[in-house]
Amino acid sequence: MTRRNDPKGPGKPLSALSAAVRTAVMTGIAISPGAAIAQEAIDLSKWSPEYVRAIAGTAKFDTAAECAKTVPLDYTGRVSVWYTGPADAEPEITKKFDKEFWEAFQATYPNIKLEAQSIVYNDLLDKLRTSLLGNAGPMVVRLQILGGVEFAAKGYLEPLKPEDVGYTTAEFWPGALKSVTYDGATYGIPTNNETMGFIYNAKIFADAGLDPEKAPATWDDVVAYSKQIKDKLGIAGYGLVAKQNAGNTPFRFMPQLWAYGGAALDENLDAPTLKSVGLNSPGSKAALQASYDMYVRDQSVPVSALTNTQAENQSPFIAGQLAMMIAHPAEYAKMVDLAGKATGKDKEVADEVVANMRYGLIPAGPDRRAVVFGGSNIHIVKGEYVEGGMDEMAAKALICFWTSPEWSTKLAWVGSNPGNLRGFQTEWMKERLDTIKFLDVTTSMLPSGIPFPAIAEAPEIMNIIIPDMLQNALTGKMTVDEAAEDAAAKVEALLSGL
Repeated sequence: MTRRNDPKGPGKPLSALSAAVRTAVMTGIAISPGAAIAQEAIDLSKWSPEYVRAIAGTAKFDTAAECAKTVPLDYTGRVSVWYTGPADAEPEITKKFDKEFWEAFQATYPNIKLEAQSIVYNDLLDKLRTSLLGNAGPMVVRLQILGGVEFAAKGYLEPLKPEDVGYTTAEFWPGALKSVTYDGATYGIPTNNETMGFIYNAKIFADAGLDPEKAPATWDDVVAYSKQIKDKLGIAGYGLVAKQNAGNTPFRFMPQLWAYGGAALDENLDAPTLKSVGLNSPGSKAALQASYDMYVRDQSVPVSALTNTQAENQSPFIAGQLAMMIAHPAEYAKMVDLAGKATGKDKEVADEVVANMRYGLIPAGPDRRAVVFGGSNIHIVKGEYVEGGMDEMAAKALICFWTSPEWSTKLAWVGSNPGNLRGFQTEWMKERLDTIKFLDVTTSMLPSGIPFPAIAEAPEIMNIIIPDMLQNALTGKMTVDEAAEDAAAKVEALLSGL
């Protein structure tokens, strides 16, 4: 997809803008974000489903006014950007806001020529790697949270922090900023943040003799509940995911690993060095043992777990043949959609599953409660690698717009959360909470989020070495201890460049 804006187009008339912004347009003087209505500071120490609901809708923001502080609204220039836009199967509201975002940016900055290209999620990293080798990259790129550090480490990205586009570091989650920090410098700004929740079927819990209104509190409970469900009902308890070379696997296994006190490196620490290896620690081995116990000892998870992604858990869950799984808030909407397509007796079962679907916090372990801090970040590519050269002001205008409280909320509508913390105070966040069931539960997991290690080798560690460790243990190719030691040795070799 390519969108272009005619620099001579009319854009938004001055009369439609606030007085402060009109002044900025006519004089070229940057204005303070104080043009936004004053709001209370967000207190992360109070974070909970109740607090998230309490602050939603308490403040209003003027995106044009905030971005005019960094780039005057009459600026003339050009910006190119690559990102992953909505897929055909995504909800219409996602497509609606994507369209409205580009229209709003062009109306606010009518003299910036815009070239935006949407690239399929699984193709974006490879296409960017190839383009940069030929000095044909975009000025701006939004990447999944695991992608940016690779390009920063290779020298392709410009340093970029919230202050560069008119915001403050305090407006973004510390965990999210870890994911764009490499070798002491910040190379991007979070656009959206994702944390998942623990989903279970309350009827299956009741039928198995468990409390239908209480999610398992600990990972030890998950192991025990999974066995009890399998023994009493003959169906799978927990939707274990262990597919090799698949991102779904670390997103579901790492919360368990961190909870038991393990780590890939030392990313679970407040000030990680990312130089020590933790996959052979007692905590990592305990987490691997728990997965082994469910798959091998108790046989309480799907036998297809070795080749499953989360997508393969959806069919047995909606059929009432799987009790527990980890997923996004959008999973509820997916189950409603699947139930709507079912017929006959299958529909009766599916409707019952939807009615009994519950979300809880990701279980805790002996060390902590943890979840993968996911999402996306936006970056500026160094000018020498950009096709046609760099226009830094135009790039910053787009990034300011994208990471604003308004648009970081709207563009994260169904399955994520605003990267800008002030997005939680917007009217749009209140609407999301009122219309997206269980969103408050998954949002409340954000303080427990841990990003994957911010090093160039992270994709191989997370998507290859850790799934291989699981496979080695679950298939009996190695013992739990051997599998953990083997994975640790592979990480050591990878970090050493061997």
